[in-house]
Amino acid sequence: MTNPNLTSRAGTRRRWLGLAMLSIGVAMIIVDATIVNVAVPSIARDLGLSGTTTEWVNTIYALVFAAFLVTMGRLGDQIGRRKMYLAGLALFLFASVLAGFAPSGETLIGARFLQGLGGAAILPSTQSILNSNFQGRDRAIAFGVWGSVIGGMAALGPLIGGWLTTYLSWRWAFYVNVPIGLLAVVGTSMWLDESCDENAQGGFDPFGFVLITLGLASVVFGLIEGYTYGWTAPSRPFELFGLRWPFDSVSIIPFTFLLGFAMLVAFAVVEIRRERAGKFFLFDFGLWRYPAFRYGNLAGTIVSLGEFGLLFVLPLFLQAVIGLSAFQVGLTILALAIGAFFAAPTSAPLANRFGPRRVVTLGMALEAIGIFITTLLLSRDLNVLVLVPPLFIYGLGVGFASAQLTSLILADVPPEVSGLASGTNSMLRQIGSALGIAILGSVLFVSLGVGTGDRLAKISGLPVAAQVAVRQAIEGSAGQALIGFRSGTVDPSLAKQFGSEMDPATLGQLGKEVASPIEDAFVQSARMAGFAATGFVLLGLIFSLLLPKPKARNWTVADSIGSTPGLGEAPPSDV
Repeated sequence: MTNPNLTSRAGTRRRWLGLAMLSIGVAMIIVDATIVNVAVPSIARDLGLSGTTTEWVNTIYALVFAAFLVTMGRLGDQIGRRKMYLAGLALFLFASVLAGFAPSGETLIGARFLQGLGGAAILPSTQSILNSNFQGRDRAIAFGVWGSVIGGMAALGPLIGGWLTTYLSWRWAFYVNVPIGLLAVVGTSMWLDESCDENAQGGFDPFGFVLITLGLASVVFGLIEGYTYGWTAPSRPFELFGLRWPFDSVSIIPFTFLLGFAMLVAFAVVEIRRERAGKFFLFDFGLWRYPAFRYGNLAGTIVSLGEFGLLFVLPLFLQAVIGLSAFQVGLTILALAIGAFFAAPTSAPLANRFGPRRVVTLGMALEAIGIFITTLLLSRDLNVLVLVPPLFIYGLGVGFASAQLTSLILADVPPEVSGLASGTNSMLRQIGSALGIAILGSVLFVSLGVGTGDRLAKISGLPVAAQVAVRQAIEGSAGQALIGFRSGTVDPSLAKQFGSEMDPATLGQLGKEVASPIEDAFVQSARMAGFAATGFVLLGLIFSLLLPKPKARNWTVADSIGSTPGLGEAPPSDV
């Protein structure tokens, strides 16, 4: 006869082992969102990527992640969450291998697209599985673990990526996913049961999906490629699949912006009509009538513009101008991770005493201060140790704000739609990440190109052809050609532009001569991007001040992490 106590203990053990497998999958996709940041300069040098291509390597992941997140979550509810999770893991592993073997920027961008698609299948599945497998106090602990994994891995990603890039290769930033993902696949097959939403509304929203995906892609394309093709007048012809942009007086970029915004407006109209007609829909605009959801998502999305954009800019600057290795960059950014870890256990007591709304506002204020001071300290002769205190402050802010914001966003949302609200929140944060990289990357590269050209023009005796060649080398390498110039190494393909009669020693000396003005241009460009990031965070802080006072409730472990999908309860009231 079966002992019911043993059966109960076995079921409990199985659930917690399943949580471990879900945490591994989440850790993999979250690390991949940040691990590539410190590897990007090495990727750009190895594959010869331009500034815009480098931006796409990072942006495409967040963009696809955001565009497919709600769709994958809703599909998983219908066909089975474990099936969707396993499918996402399989696709992510295949894409990681493809990215590791990528011989060109185009192949790498395609692999990152597939990684984003896999990540969009993984994340909402883990939320739904936890919500259905755990109840009461166990659910709070499970979401606490889940949230800790997200926060911790996002912070450790740059360090892991830096070590792999420096001591192995940037390709291992992708290969490392293979053993981790295989462990998650095997463990999930052993310890997780299938679940689905029996009340899930069947159907598909093809128009909504196409509109939001193409709308976001058009806006991001305009932001990233504006400098390449001209913001208003065309600077070079645009061709795609044999088709050529027909207008000589107007660039394609204004058209892409108009098309993108028009599609996003059309998306809103389609979703509202489908909801009113009782049809399957992707995005519940009715959630925006809840003030906490509205202002919390605005604050979180805008803050993401500054957070992730700066983490794209800083590694490029530290490697090209200061000469750090990828691992040294990871160690520097570790100060941010330490700040975030320190904030996690202290955010809940502060929220209990002063209210979560004030903790969120404090966090965003600390973020703005940390980013602003970091930006002011950027210089050609920077000692990176001076970045540790402001990056620590920045990390504290990230920890305080992130730990409480999700709870506040879901505070007044009815429990029956809290899953959809949580998915929408995740989607908007990913959109903020993609737009942040696109906007701040454009600020960096446009300013760097213009600043380099202006400074080179002031060097007496430097031929115009050489000025153009150096500027193109900087723009075509995301600024990483500076490392060769500073060491006196001039790329053979550029030598003819400097003068075929020059011997290698003379060419090397000329390379060193142009390095100094390029460094000055890079400093100015990085500062402009940093100040823009500060502005975004301050704008998010303003929206956080509009958050309403939440109703009182019993505080849980999950609240201290800030991930409470499916609970739909309000955090403690402000004092």
